[in-house]
Amino acid sequence: MKNKSPLQLLETYFGYTEFRTNQEEIINSVLSGVDTLAIMPTGGGKSLCYQIPSLIFEGLTIVVSPLIALMEDQVQYLHKVGIEALLLNSTLDWKTYNANMDMIRQGKTKLLFCAPETLVTDRIQELLSGVEVSCLTIDEAHCISEWGHDFRPEYGALKSIRSKFPKALCLALTATATKNVRSDIIQGLGFKKKYEEFISTFNRENIYLEVVPKQRVKEGGPLKQVKDFIFSHKNQVGIVYCFSRKQVDELTDYLSKAGIKALPYHAGLSDIQRSENQNAFITDKVQVMVATLAFGMGINKATVDFVIHFDMPKSMEQYYQEIGRAGRGGQKATALLLYSYGDTRKIRFFMEEKHGKELEAAEKQLKAMVDYCQARSCRRQLLLSYFGEIYQCDNRIHSKNKDEKNHSCCDICSTGKGVDIDVTIPAQKLLSCVFRTGERYGTSYVVDVLLGSRQQRILENGHEKLSTWGIGTEYAKEDWFELTRLLLEAGFLAKSSDYAVLSITRDGKASLVDRALIMLPFVPSGKVSKAFSQIKKRRKRVD
Repeated sequence: MKNKSPLQLLETYFGYTEFRTNQEEIINSVLSGVDTLAIMPTGGGKSLCYQIPSLIFEGLTIVVSPLIALMEDQVQYLHKVGIEALLLNSTLDWKTYNANMDMIRQGKTKLLFCAPETLVTDRIQELLSGVEVSCLTIDEAHCISEWGHDFRPEYGALKSIRSKFPKALCLALTATATKNVRSDIIQGLGFKKKYEEFISTFNRENIYLEVVPKQRVKEGGPLKQVKDFIFSHKNQVGIVYCFSRKQVDELTDYLSKAGIKALPYHAGLSDIQRSENQNAFITDKVQVMVATLAFGMGINKATVDFVIHFDMPKSMEQYYQEIGRAGRGGQKATALLLYSYGDTRKIRFFMEEKHGKELEAAEKQLKAMVDYCQARSCRRQLLLSYFGEIYQCDNRIHSKNKDEKNHSCCDICSTGKGVDIDVTIPAQKLLSCVFRTGERYGTSYVVDVLLGSRQQRILENGHEKLSTWGIGTEYAKEDWFELTRLLLEAGFLAKSSDYAVLSITRDGKASLVDRALIMLPFVPSGKVSKAFSQIKKRRKRVD
């Protein structure tokens, strides 16, 4: 294997003649012995980035994964293509566990999959102390960060484990990581000073993004909405994600009675039942899998045509990861989210156990998700901006056929809700207020200044004397928040990751100086601030 190139191994074992975006660069970084962080979208081929190097390395490649089902699927797939791989976890009987340990001691395997809880045990540490470890791969690496959407405390022990293999490089992989999360991964895994970071585009152009308010029960309710969507996509296969096991079972029963082939997947089912249901879905024996969020990680199925969220996800990271299970074969796919503000209450209930940094992160993640659902401008632009990627939406011109969706974008752009208007004057007011308050405050404070608030903090700072104090009373508070969000998306404003402080970007400063035309899909609510209402009343009395 050492004499074969990564490209030759790709074709020999996996049947591909070329790498996807960034795969070859990541593999070369790993083979050169450099610590590597790779952010790749779901379906982007992350697993090849450690599978191919494992065939070239002299020693063992350890892959740390959070889910047993994901490990089992990986090992099963690798055996099919002729690569020796093993897993060690609590589901194995003692005889198999010992046999696998013997194979590792004898150097008969190139890949070992295990959970972080397994890796830290004395038994496994003693086993690995006599084995050459070439690479430590951390899959779903965002789990190490409290800012991540799926924080797992057991990932915190990986830095000390990594120190026990000083000659091994570390490869961290995830599909979703903001700047804060990436920083936590690098620090939490003890990356060496010289490391490589690869960030692929988060844009999945073939997935059409759609958010629809949940219907009231008397109108048919969300159950009917899901059924109607599936009936309108008769020959398509999809996944419906629900918040709870109870909802999974209820929806599965409802769809089955409507004549739709659907199966459930959640932790309340036996291991055998989950495995059978998953295999039925993978082999196209059923049209729909109704599942909790555990389903889909590592599932290599290219023919998923739609993903429906029956309930709002708890974060943009979770949402992005789950919709990424659609359209993996490159075909057009749809991501439908049924939204009700009541969903936030469910999420907040589970946030009560969180504290400190973890609670703060959860609050920000929830707010970003709500902003996405309530967006009045391009959803793709908003989704990508969350991950730090600027996207210029070019889908303002739409088909004359109202039934024809623009599959390269979202529901807002395809229905014309996101038509740009001239917002130069209000944008100038907002940017100027951010500048005159010293670029030291968040959105709420800046908007309060614009609305002429006399709250104590503003008076203490002397900001009631600013020329921008009270000049924004023509709009309601919610409108100024919406305009701020649009200016952030468009790159005129930036927000710090720690305290959400607003600052003006180079483009924003240029627009202030040049008084340049700013066109954004701003749709005012029609409301005005209380201060503006009082002014109008006074004018009427005078007249």
